[in-house]
Amino acid sequence: MRIGVDATCWGNKRGFGRFTRELLEAVLEIDKTNEYLFFIDGATAESETIPARVKKIVAETKVSPIQAASAESSRSVKDLWAMSRAVWQHKIDVFFFPAVYSYFPVFNRTKIIVTLHDVIADHHPELIFPNAKSKFFWKLKQAVAIRQADLIATVSEYSKQQIIEYFKLPDARLRIISEGARPVFKVLEQTEETIQTLARHGLAPDEKFLLYVGGISPHKNLATLLTAFDKIAENQTDVRLVLVGDYKDDPFFSAYPSLKKQVAELGLENKVIFTGFIPDEDLAHLYNTAELLVFPSLEEGFGLPAIEAMSCGTPVAASNCSSLPEVLDDAGRFFDPHNAEDMAEVIGQILGDAEIRRRMREKGLQRAEQFMWKKAAQETLAIFNELVKKKSDLKSVSPEVVAEPRKL
Repeated sequence: MRIGVDATCWGNKRGFGRFTRELLEAVLEIDKTNEYLFFIDGATAESETIPARVKKIVAETKVSPIQAASAESSRSVKDLWAMSRAVWQHKIDVFFFPAVYSYFPVFNRTKIIVTLHDVIADHHPELIFPNAKSKFFWKLKQAVAIRQADLIATVSEYSKQQIIEYFKLPDARLRIISEGARPVFKVLEQTEETIQTLARHGLAPDEKFLLYVGGISPHKNLATLLTAFDKIAENQTDVRLVLVGDYKDDPFFSAYPSLKKQVAELGLENKVIFTGFIPDEDLAHLYNTAELLVFPSLEEGFGLPAIEAMSCGTPVAASNCSSLPEVLDDAGRFFDPHNAEDMAEVIGQILGDAEIRRRMREKGLQRAEQFMWKKAAQETLAIFNELVKKKSDLKSVSPEVVAEPRKL
């Protein structure tokens, strides 16, 4: 089987990129039989982390798809055609888009899987798009992708049900590919490396801090978290808040300027740290030393930082909506993300009770074991095999149908 992959998200630091890298590396680890063709742009081709065994096909695009599909930009027809043409030149049995974010039309007679991680942009467009133009092109791209896909993949039962409801799709068109934590995220003893890592990010080894990990986008609800933290800091003056997320090169719509202003207005400049993007090795030490991971998002498709935190033995307090209760189950504590008072109360209770944190730690470690990239890879391969079998069955029954050009 020849499997084509849109790997242009490979270099994205955010969730789409991590999903692409971790999933495909896990697939390649267990699948030694099938041939993989990665379709990439020039910028992605320079990445040294793309596995050597795959065949790389580089399309000549003027702008990297990661940047061109960002909140402030749009992809040119010429660049879209460059990606489509690159795929057209190869015989492929299955084509996989790890994210609809970098979708482009595929004209080959192949089975297509498009991954919709969530419907956040559809539920909260005012928090995702900076203008009407960006929203229009996103909706257009998404609609074409869904129409062309033979199957839609997503990352949680919550996202699956939301996609079915929002787009009026039959259950049979969707499949779930779960996520997992990298091996680097594990319980660590505090060492000199830990102390040095904390120091690089403005923390002393004995400091108590709450941790947030993710994007700095408006739907992540960090403004409410800051309001809640201001209430917590009134009673627990020795606690800081560390916000880990790329606010410099993130192609998504950012709330960083307004958050910095809010920090200043609340007088929390010495209490709140924006680290920017940090490597996983540093992040593992932060997870291990944090009192608590706080996940205040208005909506998540999955919520990978929750799994990473639990793998490190870190308690997690999260929003009581979307996929987070599904992912955390009874290992987490939950609050209303719209209510700063409730958020502060739940976080404060956990901070003030070592026994609660101990129980959450134990349950979290057990829960994290249920999410592994190897399992996700097996789920993905099952989808590939299912589509190839359907294609084979279709040829044997009705060859003239297969001969029809793919319709958009």
